[in-house]
Amino acid sequence: MPAAQPETLTLDRLATPIGTALLVTDEAGMLRAFNWTDYEAAMRRWIGRHYPNARLEEGRAPAPVRGPFEAYFAGDARALGAVPWRASGTAFQLKVWEALCTIPAGETLSYRGLAERIGRPSAVRAVGLANGANPVAVVVPCHRVIGTNGSLTGYGGGLPRKEWLLAHEGASFRGSLAA
Repeated sequence: MPAAQPETLTLDRLATPIGTALLVTDEAGMLRAFNWTDYEAAMRRWIGRHYPNARLEEGRAPAPVRGPFEAYFAGDARALGAVPWRASGTAFQLKVWEALCTIPAGETLSYRGLAERIGRPSAVRAVGLANGANPVAVVVPCHRVIGTNGSLTGYGGGLPRKEWLLAHEGASFRGSLAA
């Protein structure tokens, strides 16, 4: 049986060192979407497609969601592991997103490595697409996926944010956008 759709979603805005983050939670206090204000229009369209009957209201995210985000951006790179989340996606996407959560803060994995981790070594492109469709970025750490050669690759929030997030977590990667 499919999970019940939320009736109300709450949109919170959180100032961070790399822009204002958008935290969308449901009535049960689960994070349903995350993005940045410069991508708010696209996020609202995504919400409309995935939660068509939900009312989106401005408000404050519950402490079990907002608190870990505040701690993360204040320096605790492991704080987001405590955030309760629920994502709308296909079975394959959910499998990829769950595997992303096994990449610890401070570490990275290639798309090929992620495909191997889910037992689908030839599905590198599909894994990349699922990674890019992640609606709860940062909590489901799609930013920790890098190129096989260790270089930064695409990130929905922009490569400068990806670089900041990885550096913030102490991860190694090749190259720097600041260079």
